[in-house]
Amino acid sequence: MPDTLIVIRSGATDYELQGRIRGAVDIPLCPAGIAEAEHSAALLAGSSAVAIYTSEEVGAVETGRIVGRAVGLRPRVISNLRNLDQGLWQGLLVDDIRRKQPRLSRQWQDNPWAVAPPDGELLEEACERVEKALEKMLRRHADGRVALVVPGPLDRIVRWIVAGESLGDLWASEPQCGHLAELPMAAQWERKSFADRRQPTPI
Repeated sequence: MPDTLIVIRSGATDYELQGRIRGAVDIPLCPAGIAEAEHSAALLAGSSAVAIYTSEEVGAVETGRIVGRAVGLRPRVISNLRNLDQGLWQGLLVDDIRRKQPRLSRQWQDNPWAVAPPDGELLEEACERVEKALEKMLRRHADGRVALVVPGPLDRIVRWIVAGESLGDLWASEPQCGHLAELPMAAQWERKSFADRRQPTPI
């Protein structure tokens, strides 16, 4: 298993800039997102990463190519490592969802384990899918530093699975530029049931 997993959030798309839910909608980086990817690449230039992987989304693949050029690595796409499917909420403005479906949206933000967006994916199902994909990826490397490019909020899900970090508000708007985290793998990758690990996420 690698010594460190570097989780890089892919650059923004027009959806993020407009305050929309992207979820599993596959759209490319906007010009600002390309600049963000280039900034992440500059932060990792000259790093000792042994491999770089990306999720399936086109924005993650684009970000991975930009970062890969900076570190001298060709990114590889991991199947089944796609973003959280938020169903009929995808493409909608966050403010509109909160106004039109206040009860359901509040329930989902207070405890996303308990409910799913209309026609969307349960958080637990997404975590189980992502964990399997991560295990397959990490087994390829006995040591070293491995980079992974994923969109938000998939980056938070990965960090929760690997390091137990809080999921926080899965709709929260955070600065994209240079958003990456280095997660030590030793003693972090523990096999626990989701029932033991999951808990309501405060907004």
